[in-house]
Amino acid sequence: MTKRKLVLLGSTGSIGTQCLEIVDKYPERLEVYGLAAGGNNLDLLVKQAVRYRPREIAVYQGDKAEISAALKANGVTAHLNVGPQAMVEIAGCLDADGIVLNGINGGVGLEPTLAALKSGATLALANKESLVVGAPLVRQACTRPGQIIPVDSEHSAIAQCLLSGKHKKGLTVPEVDGTSEVAHLILTASGGPFRGKTRADLAKVDAKAALQHPTWNMGPVVTVNSSTLMNKGLELIEAHVLFDIAPSDIKAVVHPQSIVHSMVTFKDGATIVQASPPSMHLPIALSLSWPQRWDDIEPACQWDTPTSWDFEPVDNLTFPALDLARYCIEQSHTHPAVMNAANEVAVDAFLKEKLPYLAILDTVTEIVSQHEGINEPTLEETLQVQQWAVALATEVVSRKVIAF
Repeated sequence: MTKRKLVLLGSTGSIGTQCLEIVDKYPERLEVYGLAAGGNNLDLLVKQAVRYRPREIAVYQGDKAEISAALKANGVTAHLNVGPQAMVEIAGCLDADGIVLNGINGGVGLEPTLAALKSGATLALANKESLVVGAPLVRQACTRPGQIIPVDSEHSAIAQCLLSGKHKKGLTVPEVDGTSEVAHLILTASGGPFRGKTRADLAKVDAKAALQHPTWNMGPVVTVNSSTLMNKGLELIEAHVLFDIAPSDIKAVVHPQSIVHSMVTFKDGATIVQASPPSMHLPIALSLSWPQRWDDIEPACQWDTPTSWDFEPVDNLTFPALDLARYCIEQSHTHPAVMNAANEVAVDAFLKEKLPYLAILDTVTEIVSQHEGINEPTLEETLQVQQWAVALATEVVSRKVIAF
C-alpha cells in the first residue's frame, strides 16, 4: 500500500494532536510530510518532529535560530521555514495525491487554505474561518469538485448524511445530474455552559465560567464561541458555502448530549441523522480516508442500554449569533469576514478580563452594522476588510473597557 503524504497545519493544537493519533493507528496509510504550528508550544512541536520525521516544518512566529537549534539538538533535519508566509508555503507543497489538513484557528487560515487548493491537494478543512472570511476566493481556488472534505463534526455529519440522497451543488461533492433532494440542513449545538440561561443571567459571567464546556475539550477561543453560539453562526456560514444551501434552509437545534452531530432533511420528509460519541477522531479520520471508512476509529453508540436524546430550540434572543450570521450572508461577501474579525478581537478582550461577556456579541454587531460590504472581493480587499474590522473593534473595545 502506497502511503499518502500529509501536511498538518496546526499540529500542536487539539485537531492536530488528534490527527496524529489517527496517523499512529494507520502508519501504513499516511506519511507525515510536513508539520506546521503557531510557535507557542515549541517543545511539543520538537517531540512531534522527532516522532514523525517530516521533510518540512513551518512555524508561524518565533526565533528561527532558536527553533532550528532545538530541532537539530534532537536530530531533526527537516527543512525549516518561519513566519506567516511559511504556513502558506508548506500548505502548497503537495500535489493532487496529497492531503493538507488545515487545523489552524482563526482568519489567518485563509491563505494556507487557498495555497492547498491551488496545489491540487485534497483539503481536510477544520479552519471554518477560511470559508467565513473568503468564500468567493475559496470557490475560485478549487481545482476540482469534491476537493474539500470538512473536518468539523457538524459538516462531516452533513456530508455523510448527504450520501443518502441527491445533492448536485457544493464544494464537497462532485455534481450529479438532476435536482437536489435536500429540503434543509440541521446543525446541532450542545448549548455550551450557559444553555437555558437568559440574557440577564449572563450579565456578570466571567471567562472561567465560559470555558467550562459540558461536552467538548477545545481551545479557549472556540470554547467561548461555543458559549455565545458564535461558533454555530460561523458553522452556519460554513455550511452555506460548503453545501450551497440557502441560509434560510439551515436550521440549528440544541442537543446537549452531542451524540447527533447534524442532520439532513430531504424533500420527502425523511431526516437522516449521523450519530456517534462526542469525539473528533471520527471526522478527522474520515477526512483522511474519504469516501472510504477505516476500521475501529471510535466505539459506536450502544443500543442495548436505555438512552435518550434531547433537542431544544435555540434561544435567539439570548444568543443572537445565528441571526447575525444569516444577516451577514445576505449583506455581502465581506460581512462574514468582518463578523469573524470583530469577534476575535472581542473574545480576546473578554478572555483578558477587559470586556464583559454580553459585550462580545454587542461589539460584533456594532462593527458589522458599520460595514458597507464588497461582493467578489480580491484577496487584498479581503485582508484590508479584516484589518479595518480589527482596528475598529479594538477602538470600540477600548471604549467599553473604560465603561467596564
